[in-house]
Amino acid sequence: MSVPIKISPSILSANFSKLGEEVIALEKAGADYIHIDVMDGHFVPNLTIGPEVIKKLRPLTKKVFDVHLMIKPVDNFIKDFSNAGADIITFHPEATPNVSNTINLIKKEGKKVGISLKPKSKIELIEKHLDQIDLILIMSVEPGFGGQKFMPEVLEKTKKIKEILDNKKLKAEIEIDGGINFENCIQAKKAGANVLVSGSTIFKENKGDLKKNIEILRTN
Repeated sequence: MSVPIKISPSILSANFSKLGEEVIALEKAGADYIHIDVMDGHFVPNLTIGPEVIKKLRPLTKKVFDVHLMIKPVDNFIKDFSNAGADIITFHPEATPNVSNTINLIKKEGKKVGISLKPKSKIELIEKHLDQIDLILIMSVEPGFGGQKFMPEVLEKTKKIKEILDNKKLKAEIEIDGGINFENCIQAKKAGANVLVSGSTIFKENKGDLKKNIEILRTN
């Protein structure tokens, strides 16, 4: 049985002067999740938004807020992002001294847990935790900025994770983020990803027709 494909548009590519309107438009266009990148200028070389912005966006949509924390140390901020309205909280294993502890902090907040792997991060960093989490986020660019080119070498890692999950009969979702477009989304799905994060393609292709772009990514 094939797993349904979900689309998680990254608001990093949205117009920040009208972020609320953009989130409402994404919901109407058929987005499954709203992907929110949180960067601290320390773990990654860019600064984006904090919990206050998420809190303001939360009443505008019932869609899942898929919050990717690229911050270190991550544990200090989990409660803030939980209270702001995150539904899935994803962190990097390199951003915590104790991965199990961070997983438990997120679960204690009643949120779904994601762990992200940067392009060069090894599966071994997260393998023993796969039965405790809901989502694995494979970065197909170096995290930090939107609009980068997809790195096809991460597809092997995606396939391997899918294999491990299937062998252990685990249900975690595999999400891929970075340079996803109408062509490479096909390879990503074949490798085992069922959640596609896309920013530039959704907001800029076909003159910014969000509905059309989401549908193409889902069905290609």
